[in-house]
Amino acid sequence: MKKVVCVSTSPWYPIPTRKQQVMRRLKDVEILYFDPPVSFLAPLKDKSAKEKLRAYRAPGEKVKDNITVYATPPVLPFFNKFRIINRLNQFRLARFIRKKMQRHGFDDAVLWCYSPTSADLAPHVPHKALVYDCVDRHSAYGGLMNPAVVDKMEEDLAARADQVFATADALARRLRECNTTARCIPNGAEYELFAQARTAQPCPEDIAALPGPILGFVGALQECIEYSYLYAAAQAHPEWSFVLIGAEKPGADLKALKTCPNVHFLGLRPHDQLPQYIAQFSLCLNLFADSALSRDVSPLKFYEYLATGKPVVSTPQPQQVLQFSDAIEIAGTENEFIAACERAIHDTDPAREALRADYGRKSSWDSRVEEIESVLRSHAIM
Repeated sequence: MKKVVCVSTSPWYPIPTRKQQVMRRLKDVEILYFDPPVSFLAPLKDKSAKEKLRAYRAPGEKVKDNITVYATPPVLPFFNKFRIINRLNQFRLARFIRKKMQRHGFDDAVLWCYSPTSADLAPHVPHKALVYDCVDRHSAYGGLMNPAVVDKMEEDLAARADQVFATADALARRLRECNTTARCIPNGAEYELFAQARTAQPCPEDIAALPGPILGFVGALQECIEYSYLYAAAQAHPEWSFVLIGAEKPGADLKALKTCPNVHFLGLRPHDQLPQYIAQFSLCLNLFADSALSRDVSPLKFYEYLATGKPVVSTPQPQQVLQFSDAIEIAGTENEFIAACERAIHDTDPAREALRADYGRKSSWDSRVEEIESVLRSHAIM
């Protein structure tokens, strides 16, 4: 059986992202999946993170017959500002990974990385091939980082890789300057799960009393979301109910929205229950502010929306949505957004619903991973 060591930027639990979706679909592969480390400073911001500092001492968890998940040792902060700190962190992490590889007999594994920081890990982890799967413009996140340092690490990692994937065309074009193998394969959707929203679903209790129509958003409430559009629509149509499902992230300015009585923040909800919520939506919202980060993002939520067949109103960002303009509404201003929602609420055309669902089916994770595997086979990597 082939072997993969996945060094992830997302913990296996609780929210499945591209990393988990790809790993659980790779065929005939045994996988060691390493959760991202926490910083030694993490408990200063979140007291619960104190337990995570010791989590790496626990045995690995077998989440599938072929996938074992390990927590990783904590790291020094400021590794995205100073390359020397990243080198120290990655050297320590590599030693931890090597021990787990030896325990599992992983002597000919493919090293599969998701973070530019792994540029300083790869030289210290034995592997027969290196895959870099780029899911964001990492240097655009801001915070405690030096964008030039992050970009240089990513360039070094891409140049070293045997195969580079990227979730957006712009990311692939940039990385192709470092490695000609760079290929765009966007994110996808769990089609079978989200297609359940096309049939009658039990209404969750926490939205059962809300007056319709319900305009819904599912995803992280982060800084790159265009909240001004939501506020304008909530003010213009107080009879509409806006439901936001997702965790509130630092930097997101939600003060104005929280003054609106028709905007409802539900927080995180179990992933497998999301179709029950979306089935009650009149339309789904994909709202990204125009920024360096959002232009290159590949939004999971958008493909999940398509799978439900529900009407979708989106900003022109990211650029990937533009190819679906025959099935969704696209709005570039507050007034356009309000008008687009007014149209979408009344979009009950079965043909357009079927078109959206078909786009969702073609964007399924199964089809995305089949494409990834085909590329890897063509290069004799897997």
